[in-house]
Amino acid sequence: MKKSIIIVFLLAGIIGHSQNKKWTLLECVEHALKNNISVKQSELDLESTEADRLAAIGNLLPSLSASSGISENTGLSFNPVTNNAQTTTFLSVTGRINVGYTIFDGLRNYRTLQRAEISKLANQYRLEKMKDDISLFVANGYLQTILNKANLKVLKSQNEVTKEQIQRTQELVDAGSLPRGDLLEIQATDASEQQGIINAENNVRISLISLAQLLLIKDYETFDIEDEGYDIVDEGISSKDIDEILAKAKESRSEIKIAQENVALAEKDLQISRGAYYPTVSAFFGYDTRYTDATSFIQEIDQNNPSSTQQIGVVQSTGDIVVSQFPNLLTREVDADPFTEQLWENDGISYGIQVNIPIFNGFAVRSNVMRSKVNLERTQFQLEQAELDLESTVYQAYVDAKGALKSFEAAEKALESQQLAYDYARERYDVGLTNAFDFSQSKLRYDNANIELNRAKYDYIFKLKVLELYFGIPATELKF
Repeated sequence: MKKSIIIVFLLAGIIGHSQNKKWTLLECVEHALKNNISVKQSELDLESTEADRLAAIGNLLPSLSASSGISENTGLSFNPVTNNAQTTTFLSVTGRINVGYTIFDGLRNYRTLQRAEISKLANQYRLEKMKDDISLFVANGYLQTILNKANLKVLKSQNEVTKEQIQRTQELVDAGSLPRGDLLEIQATDASEQQGIINAENNVRISLISLAQLLLIKDYETFDIEDEGYDIVDEGISSKDIDEILAKAKESRSEIKIAQENVALAEKDLQISRGAYYPTVSAFFGYDTRYTDATSFIQEIDQNNPSSTQQIGVVQSTGDIVVSQFPNLLTREVDADPFTEQLWENDGISYGIQVNIPIFNGFAVRSNVMRSKVNLERTQFQLEQAELDLESTVYQAYVDAKGALKSFEAAEKALESQQLAYDYARERYDVGLTNAFDFSQSKLRYDNANIELNRAKYDYIFKLKVLELYFGIPATELKF
């Protein structure tokens, strides 16, 4: 009984812990990289390039094939061993082994293997870029949720102050120290703040659902994130020069590497297409054998009457008859040789070298070479464009990060000023030197300053991490 109670409490604790689990940003990123459909598709693309590489290796190896057949013939057929026509029923078996090897094909097979290696590397870079993009999407959604939660905390905290002011104002109105209009003004402010809290709660809920959908998590009701402990962590990227960041981005970013590998692929395609101009030299070796159970006929000398004398001509001058001795042959039917004996008695070998020289093929090779040249030039332009796009993106990220920092610093100063103004207005309202409307307006400006500081803070955090990502820091190693 005691054991059952303990197990129940343990299970309840585990269930409660799982339901109250709050996901960290690192956990969200790792989960997305493991389960995101786009990432899985990129991983499949990478696996397919391994299959292409395996096929390219196979093209460099000799080919080996074996074939065998069995048949039964009835009626007039040719004996596969004696090649004589026979009217009978017999079983025949054939077997063959062929070996082929391409000695020279314009290096197309070798360059196809090189192309497969380059294609695999390009897909690896595409997978890395996909992971970076997904990580940024997750980080942006995560920080947006934190921002919404922070704004909700601000609104709830300030609403508590408003409720305290309602109670204090109610006491002053009852005592006749303040007009009833001040109480109504504070109550209107409370109603407006309650509406703002509801909207903020909806924003939190929506952002959590959006993040859960990005992570492919179906349990929207219990999904939640850890919103504590995230602050501005600058690894020194903000103090670096733009040229240093740009050089590092060109060296490490997958966009440039993908474009470079595409140029290398186009160069290999051009080499492969040019290889069709050259002759193809191949060697072959074949071994075959056969068996049949058909009987055959042989002729042998009659032992009882080995020979006979027969006329073969006449001497014209004398009229003498010319005779000769001929063997007396008897035809006898014999059974087929045993299976194993026929295999080596009837076998044969063929081998040689074959040369295929292209002379004219309707300009097919020439047109393929022309298309490969055009594609190479296209990928070179795409590489230049990728470098220009990256330069523009890095500059934009750099300017955005600098601007976000200035906005954050300005929001801090604005909050300090609004804090002082709000404290001053509150003191004046408590002693009756200002009315409820002026106090509410001061409080509203203070609330907005808090919300703006939260927005500027998390906007700067995200843009700073984007800049660090372009500097070559892996997405899973970004610090918050």
